[in-house]
Amino acid sequence: MRTVLTAEKLWDGSRLLDHPAVMIEDGRVASIASREAAELPGNARVLDFPGATLAPAFFDVHIHGAAGHDLMEAAPEALGAISSFLATRGTGSFLATTVTAPLDTTLRAVAGLAKLIGQPPIEGHARPLGIHLEGPFLSHAKRGVQPAEHLLAPDIATFDRLFEAAEGHVRLMTLAPELPGAVELAAHATARGVRVSVGHSNATAAETHASIAAGAASATHTFNAMRALDHREPGILGTVLTSDALFAELICDGIHTAPEIVQLWWRAKGPERAILVTDAMSAAGMPDGEYQLGGFAVQVADGRAMANGVLAGSVLTLDRALANFLAFTGATVEQGLRLLTANPAAMTGLADQAGSLAVGQPASLVAVDPMGRLAGSVAGGKIVR
Repeated sequence: MRTVLTAEKLWDGSRLLDHPAVMIEDGRVASIASREAAELPGNARVLDFPGATLAPAFFDVHIHGAAGHDLMEAAPEALGAISSFLATRGTGSFLATTVTAPLDTTLRAVAGLAKLIGQPPIEGHARPLGIHLEGPFLSHAKRGVQPAEHLLAPDIATFDRLFEAAEGHVRLMTLAPELPGAVELAAHATARGVRVSVGHSNATAAETHASIAAGAASATHTFNAMRALDHREPGILGTVLTSDALFAELICDGIHTAPEIVQLWWRAKGPERAILVTDAMSAAGMPDGEYQLGGFAVQVADGRAMANGVLAGSVLTLDRALANFLAFTGATVEQGLRLLTANPAAMTGLADQAGSLAVGQPASLVAVDPMGRLAGSVAGGKIVR
């Protein structure tokens, strides 16, 4: 059956269309036109979203789990539960994100994830487009909840083991610029097609600039696990906020970053370089309780995920991140949508697989209301919300 989605506007990843009609057939976008120009078949099912904006499904480049499962389980049932849940919250694609663990554990996890990433997309599920290595090359001083005993010095040979185990599916790696060997590893990883994200770092401004010169492209959960801003030594944070070369992630849950700080980040990075992420762990979509993050226990209560008194990821979803961002900043819906579609796709080099909406593509899109709240979600041609 053909399905037609109509709404007030459509943002396709680069431009706005008023009063759109998007036809879906055989799981793909068959046509995009204005309602006045569209020729709607008589047997089509029409779903109207009054006042809403249609847009590409969201792309989360930093997520550890959801629905009671951790992505480092690297098992079909875990990935299935996570990707099914994410689709109901508007996320159409994501990078499966690791945490620091024993090297053998991480090697097994990325090998298992690589096999799952290589499988055909599942209708009604978000798609894993690659792997984000958050660790082991992180700062002890700014490790957050990353286990200190498993952190490693940057090492090209170790990175290559991880990259080969992942069958080349590593798309993003968080790296602390100040560590010995970090600049060399940043250049090597970039040459292999991996985007380097500076983070979990106590780096100075000079050390951060050296990583940018070596190819660093983004910053991991800006403000969190970063050297504090100082007016004489701007450090990694001052560099991230002022460098046009870097994209910058933000966890917009009102817990990791206060609304005023979200406004500061937005003014500094603007619509072309800002990226919203969740950093969600297995408790996302679940009731309060104890959950796992990469093998260690996390207590979740009232929206906060904590381990040993330190924030340990989040229970955020990207639809709520968008609504929070609009409420905190006053940005337009179209500006907000860019931060979780076109920008993460551009940063990762995956713009051919995510972040836009065009005829012939798999039908993965959302409808959001003027407040940024999710009104509908289509994943791989299946209406899931």
